[in-house]
Amino acid sequence: MSRKCAVTGKGVQTGNNVSHANNKSRRRWLPNLQETSLLSDTLGRMVRLRLSTNGIRTIEHKGGLDAALLDIPDARLNQDARRVKKQIQKAIEAKKATA
Repeated sequence: MSRKCAVTGKGVQTGNNVSHANNKSRRRWLPNLQETSLLSDTLGRMVRLRLSTNGIRTIEHKGGLDAALLDIPDARLNQDARRVKKQIQKAIEAKKATA
């Protein structure tokens, strides 16, 4: 599993540690990723995604998992989030067909 947010795409950044003597050594900055379970209202179940804290805030701001995934373009989502988005879209279409 990569160290990348499923929603925002935030990943590892690299750079240098610089000492007082100006010695440089390579280092990595890791994103603040959390394995979270979010409720999908359309699917009626919990969905586990690996999200950054900023991604969690984005989902909350957009009004929940379903609204956020439907609003975010597929190019920005990782494979797991795209799969959940397709399931949500199918469930919405099925609900419209029966109504």
